[in-house]
Amino acid sequence: MEINNDRIIIRQAVESDLEQLYQFEQGVIAAERPFDPTLKPGSINYYDLHGLINSTESQLLVAEVDGKLIASGYARIEKSEEYLQHEHHAYLGFMFVVEEYRGRGINKMIVAELQKWALSKKVDELRLEVYYPNSAAIRAYEKIGFSKHMIEMRIKVVTDSKT
Repeated sequence: MEINNDRIIIRQAVESDLEQLYQFEQGVIAAERPFDPTLKPGSINYYDLHGLINSTESQLLVAEVDGKLIASGYARIEKSEEYLQHEHHAYLGFMFVVEEYRGRGINKMIVAELQKWALSKKVDELRLEVYYPNSAAIRAYEKIGFSKHMIEMRIKVVTDSKT
């Protein structure tokens, strides 16, 4: 499918987008399940989409082509740790692009708009999380300027059956 990026509209999400956004959320979860065996089986939710739409401390954006939603992403202002130079940062999440539109720079367009919004809030530090084995996503974020910062590690503690 050929698409001209001039036809892509990036706009703030509204309540009438919620049905499609809930479907996008399930797409994010489906994509992340192979990377996280600790996710509960069945239907789960990550986001308070209604809250993201209505909060002054967050910006939930969607991309659309010809009236069809094809992507999403949000930035949420968060208080940074006291020992950091910046008081607040914008946490990015819900970065999703419908499969047939991937690889066309749509995520980059959404991130650019979220950067503008963060700057309008006097926030110049953006952060996001990516599963370590998700090398495609890591490369995509590095391509638009993000750099690796820290790796979170975990271990499941089990009891010794011999004791």
